Amino acid sequence: MSQQKQSVVTPERFASGLTWQQFLAHIQRNKEKFENNYRDAELPEDDIAALGALVTLPNGPAKALALGEDWCPDVFRGLPVMARIAEAAGIDLRIFPRDANLDIMNEFLKHGEHQSIPTFVFYTRDHDYITHWIDRPALADEQMEEMRKLFEGRTRDEAAPLYDEFQRGPIWAGWRTETVRELRRLLAENLRS
Repeated sequence: MSQQKQSVVTPERFASGLTWQQFLAHIQRNKEKFENNYRDAELPEDDIAALGALVTLPNGPAKALALGEDWCPDVFRGLPVMARIAEAAGIDLRIFPRDANLDIMNEFLKHGEHQSIPTFVFYTRDHDYITHWIDRPALADEQMEEMRKLFEGRTRDEAAPLYDEFQRGPIWAGWRTETVRELRRLLAENLRS
């Protein structure tokens, strides 16, 4: 995102976003998966303490905007992690459905061209942009082949129960944990000055 142009995310627009509880009430698909990922997200104490300390900085991440859709596996895995982080660290999280907010999404395109979700955008208390994170942790990209193997030679109906099992397994859980670590590193790197 170029910081030269005016963002469509004004403080008023940010405040109009959904809270985590409002988002859960709003979604139409995968509510159980959102709730399960929220419940099962592990938040290591040292990561939460470090994130909480970053929030207390004058230029710390007091606000986070999330873009997502309820049909997306990366969203129903990653957004609950962000919700848990926000609650534990004291970050004001506001959620926007991507497809109804394409003007916001277009400010934060992956590689300048993809409307990838979830996208998390961090702001200071004064609504100054800090940084953003898109899609999924690098570990998930590295291990994606493990998930793809579930679909080899299978119809969608045959693969569906295996995919559901994968989502309850250790690789998926590791992706949630790595999301916490990546967000911590990204924020710490962008707050050095």
